[in-house]
Amino acid sequence: MTELSRLAEIIDGRCTGDAAVSSVTSDSRAVPTGALFGAVPGLHVHGARFAASAVADGAIAVATDPEGERIITSMMDDVPPLLVVDNIAARLGEIAAEVYGNPSAGLTSFAVTGTNGKTTTAFMLDNVLGKAGRTTGLIGTVSVRLAGTEVPAALTTPMPADLQRVLADLVRRGGTDLVMETSSHALAQGRTDPVRFSVAGFTNLTQDHLDFHRTLEEYFEAKASLFTPERCEKAVIIVDDEWGLRLWERSISLLGAENVYALAVATQLPEGARGWQVTEVNEGADSTAIELANQSGEHISFTTALPGQFNVANAALAVTMANVGGLELRDLPETVDPQVPGRMETISSRPRVVVDFAHNTDALAKAITALRPTTKGKLIVVTGAAGERDKGKRPAMGQTVGQLADVAIITDDDPHDEDPAVIRNGVLAGAEGLTAHVEEIANRSLAIEASILDAGPDDTILLAGRGHETIQEVAGERIELDDRVEARKALAQWASKPKEKIV
Repeated sequence: MTELSRLAEIIDGRCTGDAAVSSVTSDSRAVPTGALFGAVPGLHVHGARFAASAVADGAIAVATDPEGERIITSMMDDVPPLLVVDNIAARLGEIAAEVYGNPSAGLTSFAVTGTNGKTTTAFMLDNVLGKAGRTTGLIGTVSVRLAGTEVPAALTTPMPADLQRVLADLVRRGGTDLVMETSSHALAQGRTDPVRFSVAGFTNLTQDHLDFHRTLEEYFEAKASLFTPERCEKAVIIVDDEWGLRLWERSISLLGAENVYALAVATQLPEGARGWQVTEVNEGADSTAIELANQSGEHISFTTALPGQFNVANAALAVTMANVGGLELRDLPETVDPQVPGRMETISSRPRVVVDFAHNTDALAKAITALRPTTKGKLIVVTGAAGERDKGKRPAMGQTVGQLADVAIITDDDPHDEDPAVIRNGVLAGAEGLTAHVEEIANRSLAIEASILDAGPDDTILLAGRGHETIQEVAGERIELDDRVEARKALAQWASKPKEKIV
């Protein structure tokens, strides 16, 4: 239990009355008895308008800003004890950390950020740590897994109060290490604060989320905010592109050269850089052997079953982050083979059907390129673009599938409240006149069915864009749709076709 007056002292706020709180939440729909309700400003409405409901459900006090205080005192006759501070959204994580006993202090913590590869790298890192005997927590897009117990995840990075509660739960379960995906949205909104990660890792940066960040430069700055003394102690940065090089140079000046490690996968380490170089990659039928070396002549060798050059980068980042975080070279595993839902997930082999989350140009190109060398027949890609998101990437995505696939089927992703036909037209415009045969099938289930029923046994079908997702949002309606489920239905039909008709 933590006194409200104590919390006010820590954050330089003020309180009206006092109370002993046992938990913190900003979700008025899930308020435990004795909780402190965080009434933060929302996009459309201030959370203070839900304070009465939260108190009725068990909240013993409310943390808010001056505007929230005015709303609460005007709406409620019996005003609960209030904790008032400017910019409550930015301070709620700090408040929750104190209430839950600063759980991150007892964990070795890893954060992975970048446009593509966050989920796979996080799963790989969790796999590496688990094989070394660590008790881990994994927080990310696909799931939250605490010491072997898994629960679904609604956001890539939980909201501040929820994050601290999850970390406290991990500590209670005997957790030693935390692995988190950290999205640019979460970093811009301060959702991980006040956690200071032991090691932060950077995968890459390509165009995405410009509906939120407006420019690529602003997007980069959001990612780069993780690599500051307030948010991390050490860093491992892939320096294969200009953004990685720029981040590496900046991080050296902020964190100190002794705390920043470069990782070169497809390029060479910058002169004088401290870090690791991928020196050898051997792709076999079922796995890829990878070797890394550093300036001291030390080597790391391991294999991964996940295909593609981008997974070489993901695996190398996971392994080097584990090492920088304190895992000795002798304790690193010989295989890095996590099961990553919806990330290059193979559903069948003849025809080969692969489900991947690739939802932007760079990820789409990398997924297709990874599958091309092992595709004997046609490479068929089913893809679309999400509504109410970065519209500028749609033609580029169409151009990518038009150039790299043999057959491109443009379909719906998550239209949200945007006209699905307009979204498809944006993708189709980029694919027009290129080498792939292009079809438009609006209904995603039918698009998946058509792609598989028309396939030959040596063809590869890539179902791109949704990965692990199971709900499609269309005009306010939530529709159950899992690419993997739809693929298995179509494969059952394919298997029953007369063999002479299979081409």
